[in-house]
Amino acid sequence: MLHVNKVSKVFSISGKQLHVLDDINFSVEKKETIAIVGPSGSGKTTLLGICAGLDTPSSGDVSLSDVKLRALDEDDRAYLRNQNVGFIFQNFQLLSTLTALENVMVPLDLRGGKQSSKPQALDLLSRVGLADRVDHFPSQLSGGEQQRVAIARAFITNPSILFADEPTGNLDEETAEDITKLIFDMNKEIGTTLVLVTHNHDLAERTDRILYLKSGKLVEDKLLRAI
Repeated sequence: MLHVNKVSKVFSISGKQLHVLDDINFSVEKKETIAIVGPSGSGKTTLLGICAGLDTPSSGDVSLSDVKLRALDEDDRAYLRNQNVGFIFQNFQLLSTLTALENVMVPLDLRGGKQSSKPQALDLLSRVGLADRVDHFPSQLSGGEQQRVAIARAFITNPSILFADEPTGNLDEETAEDITKLIFDMNKEIGTTLVLVTHNHDLAERTDRILYLKSGKLVEDKLLRAI
């Protein structure tokens, strides 16, 4: 599902080179769940963005669903993401001028099909416990509710792979536990591959593998359970 080969990322700052990622190699199998962990500044979010085709490496290759991202232009990468990828972000990334229902409908609407996305969006909002909040705007929802909308939006396209960047980072402990259970339950139900970045040790321990980053290097690839 995902293959990362000798990926490095270098930024030039004030004439100096900052090596954010250094020769990263790993693969993720279909339906596998992995967590990327490490101290702040270790390159976790940069790596996630490169894996998802939101950023490009300075060197190395990433293959997503057997497609080499480096061979694609930005439009083609956007198309690949829309067809294959779901996202959940720490700060939810909902569109403030759209209702919960409209936010969930966006990924399918962007595909431009003739079939209405509304029935699927309503079903997903019901499954995440927001059947009575479909017409509310993000500003009218709590943090946990906003993340539930984001989860529904992520799954509406039945993605092959889901990338989650600190999905519980802005939530209190009780809400974070509810959101964690929801992500893993829906992920298992739909059969999606899951790659998440987290500081939450308990969340990481629920995955099949943990990748440990330190100073831009992959220092450990720990298998917790076989898929």
